[in-house]
Amino acid sequence: MKSALAIQCLPQGLAGKEQTYAAVDRAIAALDASGLPYTVGPFETVVEGPLDQLFAVAQAAHKAVLEGGAPGVATYMKLFSTPDLGSSEEKTGKYRVQGH
Repeated sequence: MKSALAIQCLPQGLAGKEQTYAAVDRAIAALDASGLPYTVGPFETVVEGPLDQLFAVAQAAHKAVLEGGAPGVATYMKLFSTPDLGSSEEKTGKYRVQGH
């Protein structure tokens, strides 16, 4: 069964945009460390892989924001599983080639 997780970690209580971006960078680094394929977007990142690994990587991303010094973090997730799930590249590649 293929699964995809759209995850958005929103740091809370940081002083400015630079600190907020750095906290989000820590969450994305946790996703990257998983070795699972992912696509970064402006509002959320989509990670693809086995369901149990997706839950583990979501926890790691959430904790990375907190461990990086954010007083709080709200993490929003959308999860989809199906045998015939297409990849992010399959769904968006033609638009990225056009520069979108």
